[in-house]
Amino acid sequence: MEQIDGSLQMEHALLFTFLEVSSDCKFRDQLQSLQSPRIMWCQANDDDELQTDGNRSGHLQNEGAPTNEEVIRIIAAQLAEIGDQFDKEIQGRVVNDLVQHFLDAKLSKEEIIRHMSRIVEELIRSIPADMEHEKAMLVLAMVLAKKVLNTAPSLLRRVYDTTLNYMNQFHDYIVDMLGE
Repeated sequence: MEQIDGSLQMEHALLFTFLEVSSDCKFRDQLQSLQSPRIMWCQANDDDELQTDGNRSGHLQNEGAPTNEEVIRIIAAQLAEIGDQFDKEIQGRVVNDLVQHFLDAKLSKEEIIRHMSRIVEELIRSIPADMEHEKAMLVLAMVLAKKVLNTAPSLLRRVYDTTLNYMNQFHDYIVDMLGE
């Protein structure tokens, strides 16, 4: 797997785990091609420090405290449950339209992200108002990615990368949600 931009590592962990734990994920085998080495997050002087070998870089972890990987898995599972509820609100024509945008090699990643944003903005109107706006948009984007990939698994890399870039606008929200 190619190196993930440092600012997208949390987005990658969340999206990958969301897709992995989602119900009706028809591309699980292909998804494994995107799996990176186990990513361990450590807090050191308010800077995120990536440890790919599992070492804690001298930091002690409280016994019994959940690891960041466990926290991500729990949150991704909760978001996947919400996504299952949102799934019913997304019509097939919306997914097919998005698939066509991903298939159009002439469209840039930015153009596809703008189209995805428009779709999410339209869908957000059918979401209960009691949910945080950022959370709803994040879940909708991940559900759309799953639905597009269920329709066209050959688009895995393009859909995944584009969704990561879309999710990056919620980076601070994701950091807060994951308790980083």
